[in-house]
Amino acid sequence: MKKMIQILMGGFVMTLILSGCASSGMHMSSSLTNVELSEANYQIVARSVSGEAKAGYILGASFGVGMYAQVFGVARVSGDKALYKTAMDHLWENFEAKHGSVEGRNLALVNVRYDVDALNLIVYTQPVLTIQADIIEFLE
Repeated sequence: MKKMIQILMGGFVMTLILSGCASSGMHMSSSLTNVELSEANYQIVARSVSGEAKAGYILGASFGVGMYAQVFGVARVSGDKALYKTAMDHLWENFEAKHGSVEGRNLALVNVRYDVDALNLIVYTQPVLTIQADIIEFLE
């Protein structure tokens, strides 16, 4: 009986320790905007602009399913927790480096693509998220 209690307590402690170590790094927004792109009221200003973000974790694993990056690890040792925000920030920085400031412009991302890659070495894992999109500017 004592052995059974020790096993249950050990399982409970491990659950508590590991329960806070999972992160998708993504916040799904619930807003949706429909824009009619059949009229000639826009122009494509950039194609295949991309942004990337990565983070390193010890004693864990990471994998991607669609646009989700799932990470299970003991501790983050490098990179940012908010992979999607960081990748999107890098996308806009890359756009601004070639096409100027976005301030005051009516820009939108179209054909947005997400790619998740992961390096898993048991003692170290590194998810890499890449966001790629075309950018249009509305003329009116």
